[in-house]
Amino acid sequence: MVAPIRIGTEWTRDVDTIIDVRSPAEFAEDHIPGAINLPVLSDAERAKVGTIHKQISPFEARKLGASMAATNIARHIQENLKDQAAGWKPLVYCWRGGQRSGSMARILAEIGWVTTVLEGGYKYYRQRVSEELISRVDPLYPVLLQGPTGTAKTHILRAASAAGGQVLDLEGLACHRGSLLGAEPGADQPGQRHFESLLHQALCQLDPSRPVLIEAESSRIGQCHIPRALWQKMQHAPQILIKADIAARVEFLKRDYAHIIASPETLTVLIDGMVYRHGHAICDEWRRQVSEGDWDGLVTALITDHYDPAYQSSTRRRKGDVLGAITAGGLSPDDIPVLAASVTELAEKAVMA
Repeated sequence: MVAPIRIGTEWTRDVDTIIDVRSPAEFAEDHIPGAINLPVLSDAERAKVGTIHKQISPFEARKLGASMAATNIARHIQENLKDQAAGWKPLVYCWRGGQRSGSMARILAEIGWVTTVLEGGYKYYRQRVSEELISRVDPLYPVLLQGPTGTAKTHILRAASAAGGQVLDLEGLACHRGSLLGAEPGADQPGQRHFESLLHQALCQLDPSRPVLIEAESSRIGQCHIPRALWQKMQHAPQILIKADIAARVEFLKRDYAHIIASPETLTVLIDGMVYRHGHAICDEWRRQVSEGDWDGLVTALITDHYDPAYQSSTRRRKGDVLGAITAGGLSPDDIPVLAASVTELAEKAVMA
């Protein structure tokens, strides 16, 4: 027997595996975080069935689709699910919770696995995500960690999280550092919908009675846009400032962006795209510093000519009160946990006040 289930509080508590049976292209655009993709129809098969449905008849399309689905489901059982034990509990979903998920779920249930189907499928899940990106943001008490580029804000927040602080890591969810050189090496950003799914999952785990530390960001992190409700909340959130001298920031950035220094050709392309903003003379100097390996000079120039002016402009638009400022004596790996403890303490005091 296949049991339907609606998304609610702890709706995956009694589920071992979430199976998305939509096509790979649908899965790539967005899926429930943690789900695996076992497509009932491939992208090409789905397109072929759709063509036959329109050009020949719905009956012929269903017959072909059933044949393809049966073959694919059998292969998944023989290959992907062959090691699952008798008590395994999968949750299956497709676009609307209809034919594709139903066909997979019925066969899994016949084998003896405790199978459920997400009623309404991905479409219902997506609706809930859109709604809860508003409702779950509303009761939060965000505290922004503010500071110019190179003050190790992301590292401080992750150290705070590791020590038990409550953190919403937007750059981690977006897989981007939110700056000119922010692309993570060897990793692609999620699409907007999947970014929102990951954000929704993170919001569901937050305790509204505690402050939520968030790095001050622009409204876009790489190609991912922060949803409007959260962005507006961040604009009015209280702030904690991190300060450090340029020498410490330069040393931190050289360490944090070692992958860029190891592949300087990446910088040349980025500098070419900045001529419209800074002019040929400045960009030519940056190119010279890259070619000569003058990393101290280049990083210092980027801080003073590019990053700090942008930071000063963005801070003027924020409306939240400043809870306090923390001056970092250094930004080494040993300094980060100490700074994180100070940030967490200051945020907790703000909630208790």
